[in-house]
Amino acid sequence: MAEKQRWNAGGAWKTEGARRIADSAGRGFPLARWQARLDELRVAHRVPGASLAVLVDGEVHELASGVLHRGTGVEATTDSVFLSGSVAKVYTATLIMQLADSGALDLDAPVVSVLPEFATPDPEATKAITIRRLLSHTGGVTNDFNHDSGRGDDCLAGYVEAAGDVALDCPPGTALSYGSLGYVVLGRVVEVLTGKTWDRALKDMIFTPLGLEHSMTLPEEALRFRVAMSHLGGPGADPDPAPAWDLMPRSAGPAGRVIVSAGDLARFAHMHLAGGAAPDGTRVLSEEAVAAMQRREADSPDKWTVSADGWGLGWTLYDWNGVAGFGHDGAAIGQYAYLRVVPGAGVAVALLTNGGSARLLYADLFRELLAELAGVTMPAPFGPPAQPPTVDIAPFLGTYRREGVVITVGRKDDGTPYLRYEFVDGMKDLSPPLEADLIPVSETVFAASGAGPSFSEDHMPVVFSTLADGTACCYVGMRATPKVA
Repeated sequence: MAEKQRWNAGGAWKTEGARRIADSAGRGFPLARWQARLDELRVAHRVPGASLAVLVDGEVHELASGVLHRGTGVEATTDSVFLSGSVAKVYTATLIMQLADSGALDLDAPVVSVLPEFATPDPEATKAITIRRLLSHTGGVTNDFNHDSGRGDDCLAGYVEAAGDVALDCPPGTALSYGSLGYVVLGRVVEVLTGKTWDRALKDMIFTPLGLEHSMTLPEEALRFRVAMSHLGGPGADPDPAPAWDLMPRSAGPAGRVIVSAGDLARFAHMHLAGGAAPDGTRVLSEEAVAAMQRREADSPDKWTVSADGWGLGWTLYDWNGVAGFGHDGAAIGQYAYLRVVPGAGVAVALLTNGGSARLLYADLFRELLAELAGVTMPAPFGPPAQPPTVDIAPFLGTYRREGVVITVGRKDDGTPYLRYEFVDGMKDLSPPLEADLIPVSETVFAASGAGPSFSEDHMPVVFSTLADGTACCYVGMRATPKVA
């Protein structure tokens, strides 16, 4: 199923059936051909259902393939909604930038100046954590603090209070380390400065001005729509419906829950491409704020997990052989979201999926789409070279720990280096420990086998680095875990 949408004279989105516009598909965008390719790749990678939206020449083309639920056989359509996972962070970052635009917030102010109750176990480090550092993942806060503070409107306040006892992963300003905790804190900042819940602020400040009718944050709001069910399973087999649709608490919203259609995600990206303007000319963000979000704040030691060359204020930043791009990935219990934007070409591509080898589908599909529409050459899939270099693993052996996670790097009896990744503390029962052999890619980068294709195609990158204060650390999943033994 495919549709194309464009701005109409009244500033609203106009939808036309694909059959009526097949002969006027913009910049050589043949809907039928891309629909067939989406169908083909989805089946090949055992993804139950997928929705794709492509913005080109100011028009949004929407396609859908497969089913929302393998148990019921309900068809995926272009108006279906999916869990977008961490793509929610970009929405929260946009809210923060709106507040900065209004003069209500200084990005370089300490978080405690706006939110006095914000704390970490290190009082001096707490004072050094600014709004900008949380936006750019350089504040040192952790990712794996899973705390259910209830369903009430005070859930973010409860989360921030509980987070005061959570250790930092690393000192503020010493590394880029991906952290969801910081975005929940930013969501609470939005609440304090607007007097609204994060959910309501997002509706009033972004969804409504942009006319995003298939975007929401609460599960009960999604019941009005065709909703994608998560699917779980190992590689090489069709995944089965998950036992529950969404296991995240409400407090995870600012970091991990915007429920959205692919078309609405592309329209949100279009606002950022349009210098912050809504379709009717209403200014949602200043041009300066839009540019600041896309300006590099930190380089990424791990350039493979989410294809990040660096980070801006909310956006993941890409450098495709000199072609600049921005976007974000998201994962939510078997659902995977991918957004890539090429500002120089005015192109945005959004893909939402509900299980299977979603990253392989993304890699194949986006490699073709971005090459044709934006002249982008995406990097080859991550993996070890045919003849791996000889690297001494000895300097990296040991134990690495951060909140919720312990990583052990060791040698097997035959000398093969391996990694064990284990959830502990409040994350203990999230999933079984991951064990993988480590194959050298370079002096500090290794490919872990057996991680699962949805995580990082066929191999998971493991990067050894050093924090700015000299502490050795191990990067898995864009998270810096300091060496403790």
